[in-house]
Amino acid sequence: MKVLYIFSTPNSASYILGKMILPQLENSTHPVEVAGMFFFLDNNYALLKGSPLGTRLQRLLEAGKIGFLMGCDQCCMERNIEDSLIEGATIGCFPNLYKKAGEYGVQQVITL
Repeated sequence: MKVLYIFSTPNSASYILGKMILPQLENSTHPVEVAGMFFFLDNNYALLKGSPLGTRLQRLLEAGKIGFLMGCDQCCMERNIEDSLIEGATIGCFPNLYKKAGEYGVQQVITL
C-alpha cells in the first residue's frame, strides 16, 4: 500500500515522525510504502537543512524510501524558511499535493 502522511497537529513531525515512522523507514521495517509527506505549520521545521530530522529525511528521500517531501507554501513563507529546506523538498499548496499524490499512486492518506 502506498501512503501519504500529512503532518498537521503540533509536534506530529518531531514526535510521531521522528520517533516512530523514521526509525522504521531507516531499519526497513515500515510496513507500507511512503509515497510522500506533507507538512503544515511548525512541522515544516522538520524540513530544514542541517536539522536532525531534515538530515534523516533527506537521506531517506535520496535512498528512495520516501517518494516526495512537500511543505505548505504559506506555512513556509510565514516562517521565512522557504529557501532553507533540504535538497529535494518542495513547497506547494493542495493542487500541487494532489498532483504529486496522483503521480505516486497514493492509496491511503494518513493525517497526523
